[in-house]
Amino acid sequence: MIKILIADDHTIVREGIKQILADTADLVVAGEATNGHEVLEQIRKEDWDVVVLDLAMPGKDGLDTLKELKIEKPKLPVLVLSMHPEEQYAVRLLKAGASGYLTKESAPEELIAAIRKVSQKGKYVSSSLGEKLAFYLESESEKPVHEVLSDREYRVMLMIASGKTVKEIGEEMFLSIKTISTYRVRALKKMGMKNNAAFTYYAVKHNLLK
Repeated sequence: MIKILIADDHTIVREGIKQILADTADLVVAGEATNGHEVLEQIRKEDWDVVVLDLAMPGKDGLDTLKELKIEKPKLPVLVLSMHPEEQYAVRLLKAGASGYLTKESAPEELIAAIRKVSQKGKYVSSSLGEKLAFYLESESEKPVHEVLSDREYRVMLMIASGKTVKEIGEEMFLSIKTISTYRVRALKKMGMKNNAAFTYYAVKHNLLK
């Protein structure tokens, strides 16, 4: 029996996953978490076979949670299930220790197959993401400019590119306006850009916005 912890701040998503897994004999949802802090509490209290982790949770997001989780439980498989397209975060998450990445638009059978595979210490990525990863590894010297950004600088850049204000981003990330502004300035400098419009143009050009 594969013991699963589901982490997502939306009740309807958690219930949907439980319904998908209800008819499987070998998969059981034995716990739920609504944010990163609850995930870390749960993995400290009990042993799990797989964590299904949402990327966009309030406060400590999925990426920060994943990094802390892998420090405490480096061998615990984590399957990231996200609404964000693969182009945005998949490579960063896999580099941070995720065992697999699926978008929430994936078919139920794919979710079941992914959980089974990562529980056996395998890696699960879609065929299209597999191609992207191969290209990424082959072209280390030709990485896109946004790869120089830290995870938080990258997230701030994407949110600005999508039209969010510094104040809105601060509220969503639970950080001060000053901190968000600092990330913005650093990202502009590292990417050799002058304003927010440049972020938007770049993100659209590189298919980083959904």
